[in-house]
Amino acid sequence: MSAIAQPVSTTAARPERKPSGWSQLKLLLPYVFHYKRMVAFGLLALALTGLAGALPQLIIGAITDCLQASPLPLSTLSGTARALLHPLFAFYAPMSRHAVGLYCIILVVVMLVKGFFSFWTRWILIGVSREIEYDLRNDLLTRLLVLDPEFYSRNRTGDLMSRVTNDLNAVRMVLGPGIMYTANTIATSVLAVYFMTKLSVPLTLWVLLPVPLVVVSVWYFGQVIHRLSVQIQAALGVLSTRAQENLTGVRVIRAYVQEKPEIESFDRANRDYVDTNIKLIGSWSLFFPALAALIGLTIMILLGMGGVEVVDHRVSLGTFLAFYSFLIQLVFPMIAIGFVTNIFQRGAASMGRLNYVLNAQPNIQDAPSAQTEAPKGSAGGNGRGHERAAEESRGGQSDIRGEIEFRHLTFSYPTGPTGAPGPAVLRDINLRVPAGSTLAIVGPTGSGKSTLAALIARLWEAPPGTLLIDGRPIREYSLETLRRSIGFVPQDTFLFSETLRENIAFGVEDSAEEHILEAVEIAGIAGEIQSFPARFDTMVGERGITLSGGQKQRTSLARAILRQPRILVLDDSLSSVDTDTEERILRGLREVMRQRTTILIAHRISTVKGADQIIVMRDGQVIERGSHDELLSLGGYYADLYQKQLLEEELERE
Repeated sequence: MSAIAQPVSTTAARPERKPSGWSQLKLLLPYVFHYKRMVAFGLLALALTGLAGALPQLIIGAITDCLQASPLPLSTLSGTARALLHPLFAFYAPMSRHAVGLYCIILVVVMLVKGFFSFWTRWILIGVSREIEYDLRNDLLTRLLVLDPEFYSRNRTGDLMSRVTNDLNAVRMVLGPGIMYTANTIATSVLAVYFMTKLSVPLTLWVLLPVPLVVVSVWYFGQVIHRLSVQIQAALGVLSTRAQENLTGVRVIRAYVQEKPEIESFDRANRDYVDTNIKLIGSWSLFFPALAALIGLTIMILLGMGGVEVVDHRVSLGTFLAFYSFLIQLVFPMIAIGFVTNIFQRGAASMGRLNYVLNAQPNIQDAPSAQTEAPKGSAGGNGRGHERAAEESRGGQSDIRGEIEFRHLTFSYPTGPTGAPGPAVLRDINLRVPAGSTLAIVGPTGSGKSTLAALIARLWEAPPGTLLIDGRPIREYSLETLRRSIGFVPQDTFLFSETLRENIAFGVEDSAEEHILEAVEIAGIAGEIQSFPARFDTMVGERGITLSGGQKQRTSLARAILRQPRILVLDDSLSSVDTDTEERILRGLREVMRQRTTILIAHRISTVKGADQIIVMRDGQVIERGSHDELLSLGGYYADLYQKQLLEEELERE
């Protein structure tokens, strides 16, 4: 887990105990139980594969004894095992061509049956792992969409992307190959050891002597692999973050000629990732030779002790060959132990990083008694989530009238190192905005204007009782009800990598063509859209890169207008357009604003002078309030700003 994503321990004396790999992976059990029938069929097919896989060794032993003219096939095999295999030995005859031919045919049939069940084992279990991967990916996105801005202020985008891609793939490997190879190892080992003990208990005890060494090796290397896997996934998160930031900010990097420093920074992150992987490869490289040495030791013991047993005629050559075949069959499970150990340790490390996201809880949630409007439409949407019917989405059925009141509001962002509130950015705000009126907010940068707007949409949580909508605390409304009643045009305009039509109609299902045309006309971008070759089907590129700043702002404005919300929040949404275009847009907006409560944040006096109420903010406080004429008569900040902008306009005309 990256340092930025690590939860901070509240106990200084005793460091928090790191969760074990199993405690991380056990959270996958509900996903596995969801597909319990498929998993059961897959494990049944795997068990049948193991049973079919045990027969070839016995058949080969019987053929060898037949060729050696032994009176009895696998003479040391006794008890239940021989009783179960009686049909196989029923037609045994020493030195019989007919018997050898039948055994060869049976051997081919058994291998075909084993292949058949092996196919279904992989088809089912690997298929289940892909289905669980699908569910996990959906759950991760669902969780990421409901988490509030505080979470994203404490976690980098590249690291989160690494978690939902690379870490998710590592977890899928646990659910697919990890479970399959583990179950196969258990089934194969149990059957092999069972028949080995039935063939010769002393030889079985001799060849199992190195097993404790295998267990110790697996435990030791498993700890090392888990620790390095955690470091690797964290390093990959840092590397993904560097790549994502460089790609997103490539124009800034070029403008400031920072290609070389950024390449060097990426190189350091890349080297750290590679070096950690090399450490893992070193441990991995020691693990397999250690297992190979133990396997070689086991085979040497068998050849030595088993050879003596054959020479002394205590076991037949066929029995020895069958025993040897079972031992060779155990080689793959012993190797698979190393492979599975790596899969599970990597998966446990990755699942820990995914659990960080899945277990994260948004601080902004619906209260148990939150008012929720009954939906009048059906689920649907334009590909980005579930939406109401078009009529509902356009705000026609909302019970919210739009009266907004702040009562002694003091707010601090909870983005400190431990999640504690930082310095206050809003101080003792008392303000009432009647429904259907327009409030304009002006003030210097950093005065808290955008924060005030974000609190209305509950993007950040205001202290209890300090923010009311229609006379009710804002927390008494569900997030869906509240946000469906708000059209928000943020200062940082964001467009999806889709067409203009899809961006404008975002959040509105089945929007009529005339409504889209009306919205873009009011936003002052209709003429430019009509000049594009593809018009509304023009792809805007990532974050709207193919559009100018003013075009992006007006597209975002059209998106908010199309929703027909009760409350319209325009956070400096006309800053990138010229004054003539701004005046044209404001004329179109007057009819829209007359029907709803409007919060208008701007730096230009020309934008806000027609508002019913204007407030001036500085250092998180309201220092002036009134209408345009009242504020001019005060001769304060607003009047000074107005005079400066008049002078600038005169200089521009000259």
